[in-house]
Amino acid sequence: TNPKIVVGALSVWEEKVLLCRRAIEPRKGFWNLPAGYLEDFEKAEDGAIRETWEEAGTDIEIQQVLAVYNIPQANQVYIHFYAKLKDGIVRNGEESIESALFSEDEIPWNEMAFTSSAFALRHYFEARKNGNIQTYLGTYPEK
Repeated sequence: TNPKIVVGALSVWEEKVLLCRRAIEPRKGFWNLPAGYLEDFEKAEDGAIRETWEEAGTDIEIQQVLAVYNIPQANQVYIHFYAKLKDGIVRNGEESIESALFSEDEIPWNEMAFTSSAFALRHYFEARKNGNIQTYLGTYPEK
């Protein structure tokens, strides 16, 4: 079988990032960037917009690709986009217990569901300090 593509977005509103606490397995109760499997006939950026709506009930504007994260042993490739929230209003979607905006020092690092979300967040905050958001490439396990 071919690898599964997972798409999501690191969405920002007034210097805070959107995270969702998962209401489903795997990793129920842990936080992550809104993301999910790309659907048939769907563009990657449209999938990230859809997943963000499904998980947090909010509209986003895609800015660029932020991270491509490979997990060969799980047969998955993650594409996280950098996006801006259109209005800063977040809700709980069907797959989320809670959705919230976090400043960098509020991120629940020990409660992150997936290494792909932590990878994208770390690189985003590093890039923001440098004033240069670019695309990052990673593989799990990180070496």
